[in-house]
Amino acid sequence: MKLAELTWPEVEKLNRDVVVVYPIAALEQHSRHLPFFTDSILCDAVVNRLEAALKDGVLVLPLQWLGASEHHLGMAGTLTAVAETHMKIIAEPLRCLLKAGFQRVLIINGHGGNTDGFHLALRQLAVEFPSALLSGASYWDFASKEIASLLEGRYKHVGHACEFETAMMLHVRPELVRKTEIADGGDLLNVNDALLGIYMPLDMKRQTRQGGTGYPSLATAEKGKRLMEVIVMKAVEVIKALRSAAISSQ
Repeated sequence: MKLAELTWPEVEKLNRDVVVVYPIAALEQHSRHLPFFTDSILCDAVVNRLEAALKDGVLVLPLQWLGASEHHLGMAGTLTAVAETHMKIIAEPLRCLLKAGFQRVLIINGHGGNTDGFHLALRQLAVEFPSALLSGASYWDFASKEIASLLEGRYKHVGHACEFETAMMLHVRPELVRKTEIADGGDLLNVNDALLGIYMPLDMKRQTRQGGTGYPSLATAEKGKRLMEVIVMKAVEVIKALRSAAISSQ
């Protein structure tokens, strides 16, 4: 069920054990071949397929497209929220539904830069609503092993405007992929193997060749289709587990 398409009496009648799904993403540069809305398009596509598979098992909020993207501001057109604002726009819509009695929440994230924000938002809500079952993950985390087995490049994880994102876009919105502009980004610049385990805040303009990483030249629409299928399959399993999990009686 999509919250935006329901009326308030319909929401009032809902079983409060339904899983509230909140998709969050971004509007930021995606190298020379993918559009600014890539993260939002892909996250929305995953969640729409998840909602279609589960029907009444989920209550899906509209996608929140404003993300934490300050590390992409070097490329004109990127829009971002500062950290405090970002945490609030994640927490406040969920707070409304938690106050209305809904108890199960899953944030589905579509942008790596949002991770700190949604973790902090969930921690804050957990203090306010100790009996609720609060959770969140980036959609690719549902199927990390399966994704790694499908990717052909040296990177077996999700990067930026990479093999994974390009394949998914070729499947979901191929008309938005500038195929003649696809160029492999490879590794981050000035980061050698000795620094791989060290946290370093990114500046995507200074640390990439054209705003992307990885090997988008290996992406195909068929690969994107397989990636989407396995992600949705695993996400359905997560939702079912959240629905059956015990709720604290505090």
